Amino acid sequence: MLTSSVRRLTSTASHNSEFMSYMVNKINSVNKALDKATPLCQPVVKIREAMRYTLLSGGKHVRPVLCLAACVLVGGQESTAMPAACAVEMIHASSLIQDDLP
Repeated sequence: MLTSSVRRLTSTASHNSEFMSYMVNKINSVNKALDKATPLCQPVVKIREAMRYTLLSGGKHVRPVLCLAACVLVGGQESTAMPAACAVEMIHASSLIQDDLP
C-alpha cells in the first residue's frame, strides 16, 4: 500500500514537473513573440511604451499557451499559431486595462 502511494506521488510530481517545464518553455516563446510584435521604435511613442509594459510585465500568459497547445493537439505547427496566441494575449491585456478605466 505504501509503495503504491509513493509511486503515485512520484508520478504526480514528475507530471507536475513536466507541465511546469512545458509552461515555462511556451511562456518564454510567447514573450519573445510579443517582444518582436511590439518593437520600440524611435522616437519612442508613449502608447507603444505602455503597450510593451502591459504585455511584457511578466504575466502567466496561460491563454496564449493554451492557443499554442490546441494548435499542436490538432496537428498544426506552433509557428502557425503564434500570431493568434499573441493576439489573444494582446486582447486580454487590453481588456484588463479597459476594466480599470472610469
